[in-house]
Amino acid sequence: MQKPALVIMAAGLGSRYGGLKQAEPVGPHGELIIDYSIHDAAKAGFGRVICIIKPENREIFEERIGSRHSEARIEYAYQRMTELPDGFSVPEGRQKPWGTAHAVMCCAGLLHEPFAVINADDYYGPEPFEELHRFLTAQHPDNGKLQLCMAGYRLANTLSDKGTVARGVCTVDANGKLTDIDERLKIGWTADGRITDVSRETEQEYAPDTPVSMNCWGCPSALMEEFAPRFVRFLQQMKDPLKSEFLLPEMIGDLLREGRAEVTVLPVHNKWYGVTYREDHEKVAAAMEELTRQGLYPEVLK
Repeated sequence: MQKPALVIMAAGLGSRYGGLKQAEPVGPHGELIIDYSIHDAAKAGFGRVICIIKPENREIFEERIGSRHSEARIEYAYQRMTELPDGFSVPEGRQKPWGTAHAVMCCAGLLHEPFAVINADDYYGPEPFEELHRFLTAQHPDNGKLQLCMAGYRLANTLSDKGTVARGVCTVDANGKLTDIDERLKIGWTADGRITDVSRETEQEYAPDTPVSMNCWGCPSALMEEFAPRFVRFLQQMKDPLKSEFLLPEMIGDLLREGRAEVTVLPVHNKWYGVTYREDHEKVAAAMEELTRQGLYPEVLK
């Protein structure tokens, strides 16, 4: 059986962070968060790695990532704002990339095997890669639906104490299947220790163990056929030409509601680490140093 591929989304602007956060060292010997993901995925049994980047960042990624993983097969896909379907053009003044679903769509022609999708600036830990690999290499019932999986994190384990974050809030049935996913854009801690979302008119409070998506998905190769027509529909219906995004959680949510897909939620118990804000960097670096001290990672990551 062909090994699943690992797709890493690394073309975001990092506007809240204030720089190219995907290439910022966090490990004790200059390792990047991406290095830990590639290490954990390879150990779990994944094959090649596809990094989705901006064309102008190719050199820095080859220097800081490709050279560190000489044994890994690392390829690149490019997310370009200007590559749009016929009849569409970039709205005047738009700087923001088209979103995570558009990023994965940029791998069309490269992916012919099952694949996992992750963010470049999120530390997921070994557990989800092991579970994703197990799901992607297993036999599933032929019920006419695309069989996907998602690493489901506890909301409280995914927040930053430096500001609000965007999270895909999930509803899961008794059989462990995803029934709905709601992308909330401003979730964070309150001064009195509650977790709320303030992105809409009415403040919404969430329990700490609410399952959320961290854009850690397992997908069949057939999913690639869904992106292009749905991107056209997004462009036709987008509300804000400067900021609207074609998001992977929203696309998968649409597939669920249409009865086109089934998503198995894989519970994840470890803590997530990420650098949404520049102030998060010190905390993530301390966590990686501690995990290395505990023996989860070798002193020099390869």
